[in-house]
Amino acid sequence: MGDYNYRKFSADRYDLDSYGGPRPGDKAPDFALHTVDGHSHKLLDFDGDFLVLETGSITCPLFQSRRKGMETLVKRYPETAFRILYVREAHPGQNRPQHSGEADKTANARALQQDKEGRLILVDTFEGAAHKAYGSYPDAVVIINRNGCVVYASEWNNPAATGRALAALKAGKPAGRAGLFLPARPPAAIRALKGAGKGAAADFLRSLPGLVWSNLVKRNLRVLSGRAPKVQPDTRC
Repeated sequence: MGDYNYRKFSADRYDLDSYGGPRPGDKAPDFALHTVDGHSHKLLDFDGDFLVLETGSITCPLFQSRRKGMETLVKRYPETAFRILYVREAHPGQNRPQHSGEADKTANARALQQDKEGRLILVDTFEGAAHKAYGSYPDAVVIINRNGCVVYASEWNNPAATGRALAALKAGKPAGRAGLFLPARPPAAIRALKGAGKGAAADFLRSLPGLVWSNLVKRNLRVLSGRAPKVQPDTRC
């Protein structure tokens, strides 16, 4: 798997056959993190009925592609807390290389916030303690209830599926199965990789065939053939 803050992206940086993050019914791991302004903030310190937590970085085409969809959910559900866990750069390049320290990570998270990102961004530790606990994927999403329990988890965020899960939970029903993997929208992907700088797009394209097979085919088949968890919205863990 190599170093956590890798210099170049390759598909083998991720275990795409086995998601290691918390599953529905598990206790959500809590961490002491900080905002882009340097204020301390516990990961599970939130107001509202649920917390929707998405991992992401400014160089991740998938995360960038999901932002408009997540913005729609934020507006639709004002009583729900939405947070971003800022993790390592998914596709580092010349403009935004691998993090060399906490300051780099915070600066990139601040740049994301300045790019009209309205959700609260929590910056992970340099070595990704929270990211590792939540599965180490670049654009995962979990929904956590007021008891600190995970009631929905998907290693790849699909805003439409996340929205359906949240609607079901608010109606007192289990969230259902994880969302299907959808490729990044080309405009968002191009923007993210161009912003990352030289090297990011080439590394991404080299791994693209394997990523398509692992996620669009194998992973989606696993989701479709699996059983949806029956975890209740108010479950205790």
